[in-house]
Amino acid sequence: MEFKFKPIGVVHSPFKKKEDIDSEKFADSGGFDPVQGELEIFQEFEKGLKDIDGFSYLIVLFVFHKSEGYRLHTKPLLDDTLRGVFSTRSPHRPNPVGMTVVEVLERKGNRIKVSGIDMIEGTPILDIKPYTSRDQKTAIKLGWLKSKMKK
Repeated sequence: MEFKFKPIGVVHSPFKKKEDIDSEKFADSGGFDPVQGELEIFQEFEKGLKDIDGFSYLIVLFVFHKSEGYRLHTKPLLDDTLRGVFSTRSPHRPNPVGMTVVEVLERKGNRIKVSGIDMIEGTPILDIKPYTSRDQKTAIKLGWLKSKMKK
């Protein structure tokens, strides 16, 4: 079974190429939360943004459009051990789909100014969903990341 997706928009980011996103550097400085950018939703989908202003955070599904191929085992930036790709956020996946949570700062027409950008300029947006209290989980296990996380 195959699926075909059409982007609904594009990311505008201070990161112009994938090498600009140094996850290790951002992990040391507290993460991507302060990094601002913009989600531009194509005009044909703008009406779908109705009522989005009432949410403080959004879940953005996107394509790792600069990723080539995949590896089922990968060495994450925060680790020296080979890990299963599905236990990482590596862009080198069988389906190069990414997910992130961003904070809504402002909406003007088909553009949403956000913080928490960890995507590069021109990243295709597949979907946007509101982040709700249902998405907040407690008592989580962090697996191999537990010893790597600062929080």
